[in-house]
Amino acid sequence: MSRIGKLAITIPAGVTVQVNDANLVTVKGKLGQLQQQVDPNITVTIEGSELNVGRTSETKDVRSKHGLTRSLINNMVIGVSEGFTTVQEFVGVGYKVEVQGNVLDMALGYSHYILFSLPPEVTAEAVTERGKNPTLTMRSYDKQLLGQVAAKIRSLRKPEPYKGKGIRFKGEVLRKKAGKTASK
Repeated sequence: MSRIGKLAITIPAGVTVQVNDANLVTVKGKLGQLQQQVDPNITVTIEGSELNVGRTSETKDVRSKHGLTRSLINNMVIGVSEGFTTVQEFVGVGYKVEVQGNVLDMALGYSHYILFSLPPEVTAEAVTERGKNPTLTMRSYDKQLLGQVAAKIRSLRKPEPYKGKGIRFKGEVLRKKAGKTASK
């Protein structure tokens, strides 16, 4: 039995979960609505304020999807009730980020500014303090979408291993390389 898959999901107040005949799970909450199509071999049952995920057979494919399905549904429940947040730091001389509506305007050391359009489900806030690196805080109720957007922004200027310049997640630890030493 999957250690993650067998855990029950507690449905908080204000969140409604519906499962239709086609195994489409719909979760509605104060922040939004999410849907996830579930494999036909996975069963989703609602008992009071708890949601249980089970499986119909013991094949390797079905066992591997059991825990995954439970995690996806749990992330949907948490997302529509509390939401998710990511914080990214822009480390480097002249690196800047500004939010103009749903468009990010970034200066990342290139000869031009980079404009990045955010999906409507993601909200962003940029903070620039004197003496500190600019930070970008993004919030969304969809964890998958938020992770994809954050990864795409990070890919515009990945942290390099010698000086550590680039876009990194808050608290991310980088392994730095020593570099060359001059011969005497």
